[in-house]
Amino acid sequence: MDDILVVGSLNTDLVVRAPHFPAPRETISGDDLRVIPDGEGANQAVAAARHGAQVSILGRVGKDNFGDFLLDNLKSNRVDSHYVQRDDASTGTAMIIVDANGQNSIVLSAGANGKVSIEDIESASFADFKLLQLQLEIPTPIVVAAARRAREKGLRVSLNPEPAKDLPEELITLTDYLIPNETELSLLSGMAVHDIASAEQAAKSMLSRGVKNVIVTLGSKGALIVSGSETDHIESFKVDVVDTTAAGDDFIGGFAYKLLESSNSPPEKKDHTSALRDAVRYGCAGGTLAATKFGAQPSLPTTEEVENFLSLGTTDGRKAVTF
Repeated sequence: MDDILVVGSLNTDLVVRAPHFPAPRETISGDDLRVIPDGEGANQAVAAARHGAQVSILGRVGKDNFGDFLLDNLKSNRVDSHYVQRDDASTGTAMIIVDANGQNSIVLSAGANGKVSIEDIESASFADFKLLQLQLEIPTPIVVAAARRAREKGLRVSLNPEPAKDLPEELITLTDYLIPNETELSLLSGMAVHDIASAEQAAKSMLSRGVKNVIVTLGSKGALIVSGSETDHIESFKVDVVDTTAAGDDFIGGFAYKLLESSNSPPEKKDHTSALRDAVRYGCAGGTLAATKFGAQPSLPTTEEVENFLSLGTTDGRKAVTF
């Protein structure tokens, strides 16, 4: 039995660094083009696999060179891709310009990600997994169908509500672990989220609607766990930030890996509260390390790197990571 099934997006990033964003009708020169594997689904799958989980991904790519590129990358990262369909639509692509200040401008073409279907969900053997990981870069009805199928088969459901949008109430009630940032939580709850106290109140409102656990990523303030039995704030780590592109995805992949690792412990050693806290702290460390390297998937750390980082207990005054 594999650990995690990720249902979500697979993208290819075309990234160019430039001195500034071009104005209308302006042509400027940039650095060499970089082609980088990306997509919320693929990033979270690769992140969990690098941490040591057995991971499969369900999604769609095109019958083009970018599709080949993404499938080869999944294979090299030990992510099972036999649930990834090849579609006549082009592979999802993001065209990204990064200026001299590190700000980016992105144009996203969903491509084959928008063609993931109910039939794709029904063809997958959900009973072979322990946890379903979801995001929102594929059509929302497909996300709901996947969560419904997971609940029927006894899987726990983890949802990263990105990009931020309103969610059907059914999806909310099917979610065991909701992992939003402050902006996403504010939209979902209809409440202003601007600090830890307001995040706690907004998270509790999501519990009242049926979510089992809410883990709010708070950027430089770390992460907040809110469940029926506890509220706990996990402090952030401090590093010299290079690129935060996939920091949130590694938080989620690392969290899922560590959570399932604890579930494999002998029954007498299981403690949901401490397991959840350990998983969030581990996710924070992984997301922090991802921000110290450039690019999405190339920045994702291994278990050994995270464990070494945790052993150092980095808490100095350098810039904190924003997930």
